[in-house]
Amino acid sequence: METERLYLREYEPEDFTALHDIFSDPETMRFYPSAFTPDQTRKWIARNQERYMADGFGLWAVCLKETGQLIGDSGLIRQNINGKVEVEIGYHLDKREWGKGYATEAAAGCKRYAFDFLKLNKVVSIIDPGNRSSIKVAERTGLKLERQERIFNKMHSIYALENSAESVS
Repeated sequence: METERLYLREYEPEDFTALHDIFSDPETMRFYPSAFTPDQTRKWIARNQERYMADGFGLWAVCLKETGQLIGDSGLIRQNINGKVEVEIGYHLDKREWGKGYATEAAAGCKRYAFDFLKLNKVVSIIDPGNRSSIKVAERTGLKLERQERIFNKMHSIYALENSAESVS
């Protein structure tokens, strides 16, 4: 998938070093239980490769069109939220790329893919209530706070958007 400045593609084994640089950073991963070890990054890549086969989507490598540099990931993931399977738009960006609009651009592309190509009725984003930057990305993408849920052993805000003519723009 492509956006104005980015292309999103499936992970490749060669993505490990660039991805681990991002996921091993404590500031980038402060809303996760911890920064990733090398083994956790390898498992992250493998899990998403499994998702591509099982679901036809997952988190994809986000790369700059201009240079080809991997700057994070974004995509769609099936999540079990208290017994109900919903499709989440997820995103993680290298902190050196924060504030440039890349996360919003990638998330908006994923939303269009979910609604236009996959014909999904709804997407969500699961966000730590303290993650103001992630909340702003969800809101800029059109998602609105729907509810609070205990998931991943703590409370999260669930932002959601239903598919409609207005939601795809």
